[in-house]
Amino acid sequence: MARKYFGTDGVRGLVGVSPITPDFVMRLGYAAGKVLAKNKDGAARPAVLIGKDTRISGYMLEAALEAGFSAAGVDVKLAGPMPTPAIAYLTRALRLSAGVVISASHNPFQDNGIKFFSGQGTKLPDAVEFDIEAQLDLPMECVEPRKLGRAKRLDDAQGRYIEFCKSTFPNALDLRGLKIVVDCAHGAAYNIAPHVFHELGAEVIAIGNQPDGFNINDGYGATAPAAMAAAVVEHGADLGIALDGDADRLIMCDARGRLYNGDELLYVMVMDRCATGQVDGAVGTLMTNMALEVAFKEKGIGFARAKVGDRYVLEVMQERGWILGGEGSGHLLALDKHTTGDGIVSSLQVLSALKRSGKSLEQCAAELVLFPQTLINVRVPAGFDWLKNPAMVAEKEAVERELGDTGRVLIRASGTEPLIRVMVEARDADAAQSLARRIADKVDAKLAA
Repeated sequence: MARKYFGTDGVRGLVGVSPITPDFVMRLGYAAGKVLAKNKDGAARPAVLIGKDTRISGYMLEAALEAGFSAAGVDVKLAGPMPTPAIAYLTRALRLSAGVVISASHNPFQDNGIKFFSGQGTKLPDAVEFDIEAQLDLPMECVEPRKLGRAKRLDDAQGRYIEFCKSTFPNALDLRGLKIVVDCAHGAAYNIAPHVFHELGAEVIAIGNQPDGFNINDGYGATAPAAMAAAVVEHGADLGIALDGDADRLIMCDARGRLYNGDELLYVMVMDRCATGQVDGAVGTLMTNMALEVAFKEKGIGFARAKVGDRYVLEVMQERGWILGGEGSGHLLALDKHTTGDGIVSSLQVLSALKRSGKSLEQCAAELVLFPQTLINVRVPAGFDWLKNPAMVAEKEAVERELGDTGRVLIRASGTEPLIRVMVEARDADAAQSLARRIADKVDAKLAA
């Protein structure tokens, strides 16, 4: 079955345009509440936790969700601005029915979205999302006044989550002697992440920590890491940590300002766990750099690829029984620490690897030399299927023959825009560029015809 409203990470879009409107979000809260009430075990009424990032639209959507849940007879706890993974943790810790996050992650402030977590702190199963979508097609009613849900502010949410993050760092280690730039993207971690690293002993220089409702991800954070790198060099810091707007994504840099993406950080985490015999393999995605796969193979470490999206990475990790996985974009998972991707927790795993080894980030990642990648986005009509373009299919096969085992080709449709993404990976950057252009030009020729 195809989802009507839910994408790979909840419901997302431009604020004021369906489905991110107050009336739809109220109906979404009601529909989710009805499904939760139906699935609730025991006599206690269902209760959900709602968190949000720092977008101005969060106030409006929070009120709409609260009304919808209340009309369905579901109690609501309001956490205010909190990282997405914090809501996953608190939902599980407080034994609630579900967690809801109002966020569009790394997108600009004009966008927003709604994502859900189960009572176990994981993304909702497909079956539950389908049930919510089915309920959305039914009329919205209201329980009798005596059964309306209540709303209450969760005052100690930040403190609880800070302590949780610190608990994922080894007790025998600390961050004393490290100067760290922490870029919060003017997002949900602005009043949390600096405290975590400071309380573990680091000297912290916080940037991107003055949200105004409009500046989330604007020139700061994991999608704009140049600000972090520049601050590291300016202040003579040892490391930089950049989170995105909802703090589930991570990019780091070393003392020279050299950036490290999710593939490189996953490598550091895996190598650290291998030293203590705690990992059999790791999961990446179709976009994960081939160098990581080659490096793991040489070291006898298992590797598997999932579809793009952290929920699919998690599914393969669970199937394999592996604890580490991630995406080059910086979504990293350590299932022995948290149930979902968490930028703060993942950065602490990297920092613990540096502390245990006595090496710098540059030294820990030195053995992994990423293959050059070229990604070309080609705008196409809605519904365009590149597999029905014989010229493009033939060119892809020709390029794959030329590359052999020295590179790879990936073509996929964007899940959010009318684009075909053509990616070529090769040991030589010029070759990757020219081969990707050859394939992309076949798309253009088809459309011109």
